[in-house]
Amino acid sequence: MYYLSEIFIYPVKSLGGISLKESDITSRGFKYDRRWLLIDEAGRFITQRTYPQMALISVELREKSLEFRHKKNDASLSINIENGNNDKGDVVIWDDKVISNYTDKEMDEWFSDMLKVKCRLVYMPEESKRFVDKKYAYGNEIVSFADGYPFLIIGQSSLDDLNSRLDTKLPMNRFRPNLVFTGGAPFDEDRIKSFMIGNIIFYPVKPCARCVVTTVDQESGVKNEEPLKTLASYRTVGNKVMFGQNLLHKGSGTIRIGDELKILEWK
Repeated sequence: MYYLSEIFIYPVKSLGGISLKESDITSRGFKYDRRWLLIDEAGRFITQRTYPQMALISVELREKSLEFRHKKNDASLSINIENGNNDKGDVVIWDDKVISNYTDKEMDEWFSDMLKVKCRLVYMPEESKRFVDKKYAYGNEIVSFADGYPFLIIGQSSLDDLNSRLDTKLPMNRFRPNLVFTGGAPFDEDRIKSFMIGNIIFYPVKPCARCVVTTVDQESGVKNEEPLKTLASYRTVGNKVMFGQNLLHKGSGTIRIGDELKILEWK
């Protein structure tokens, strides 16, 4: 038996994640997940790949606001989820251009000051549509500012297997999943073709190729060589290190920790 053990959202791409007991699922993924993005002066997205100090900004979700706090200096910022700037413009994330709403100058200045890099905070409005890679899509699925897919899932057994090979055990937050499940063997997520939680069907469509973000300690913002060094020794496919599965889904609703993952079909 497989059970959902953790749920995470990341409202601003590459900033701190939020652990939830339950979350609503929309066409783009979890509600609020990666609907905000930080961009540089050229309008291109920025992440911990280049700016590991982004890990130092934690995020909390309130009823009508997002609360940001810097882990080192305790500086804070609150933004209203519902009130956005009407000014729009194209932003670039990977190969996509997405029409986004700019936020207030005060917010841009706060993030620029905290990260020591000139940047702006933008929001993906409902009318913007960013489509999943057609090679893996079932239909015309859309996605938020996530790298490419609405969800990422990892089995707790897979992390336990990795940690058994490491001198220092790592927390799940290194891998920034949306869904974590217990039960089964390591890397069972690689073998599942479809599963259901409640009345929502999920389809693992592509292994997740891991990057240097996994080497950033999410509490200190410091990079190391692990876990990529160890993962590369047994999880390399081609020239890429794989850990976790990207998901598409069909349906909407609310899922909760403790819900069963009902396997519909194995690969």
